Amino acid sequence: MAINPLRREVVRLYKNLLYLGREYPQGSVYFRERLKAAFMKNKDVTDPEKIKKLVAKGDFVIKELEAMYYLRKYRTLKKRYYEPEK
Repeated sequence: MAINPLRREVVRLYKNLLYLGREYPQGSVYFRERLKAAFMKNKDVTDPEKIKKLVAKGDFVIKELEAMYYLRKYRTLKKRYYEPEK
């Protein structure tokens, strides 16, 4: 039984997104449900090129989430330590 070599990439992507979803503003449960729905929607895709495109899209989402989290932390620190601008 041959395992699809892209399977490892998909599982890695899912785990990374699941980990990042813990800090999601609308809650980790909301994020987990949306993540599962997105992966289940594409579970029957077998074309390697299509899978690679979906993984690339997932990697982009990871970068967007990280940027959102960094921005949120920056704003929190700025509010905490600097005077509000008038």
